[in-house]
Amino acid sequence: MKRPQAPRASCRFALAGAVAGVLGTGIAQAASSTVGPSASVPLSTGVNLDFTIAIDKFIFFRIGDGAWPTPGGTTSTVSFVLTPSIPGGPTTPVAGNNTPVNWSGAAPNFSVTPSNNALPVEVRSNGGQITLRATATTPLASGANTIPLSEITIASSDTNLPAPQIPNTGTGTAVNVVGTSFANLVTQRSATWTFSYANLASRTAGTYTGQVTFTASSP
Repeated sequence: MKRPQAPRASCRFALAGAVAGVLGTGIAQAASSTVGPSASVPLSTGVNLDFTIAIDKFIFFRIGDGAWPTPGGTTSTVSFVLTPSIPGGPTTPVAGNNTPVNWSGAAPNFSVTPSNNALPVEVRSNGGQITLRATATTPLASGANTIPLSEITIASSDTNLPAPQIPNTGTGTAVNVVGTSFANLVTQRSATWTFSYANLASRTAGTYTGQVTFTASSP
């Protein structure tokens, strides 16, 4: 039985999907037998026929663009904009030089505005238990400054299709997708994953970009 490589999906902050095909083949082999002629004795002979059916495994994994049976092929980008609010108002600063604002001197607060942070996710397979993992492909960086990728969190709309935790480096812990039929051998799940930025600490101003790769695997 052939087995395709595990599909992967990437995130810039971004995500996509990959697909493996399913094939079925049937092979038949026959034997032969001959009995000599006779004018008075009934004749009979038997022939054996062997069958082999091969059903390959497949995994379809999509995050963001595309739909079964074809992934979109476009890597989705999730964005977050942090806007400061100066205490003493609160007052949102206006871009420009020599612009007066009231400020108490306390540290500003930052509100987080997400963009394209709710993405459709789809997993289909006949390969048994499906696991999902996230790998930190490229760190969130702006020049020499970095933000831990683990500050990006994911909430799934369906507990049967959970989102793996994003690690700061390397590959994170796997989560199991709940199968839909045939004793967990067949999986057909869809959900919406919503990405959030935890904003746990003050960061140097800049545009930080990074990438995460999500992988779906079967035994």
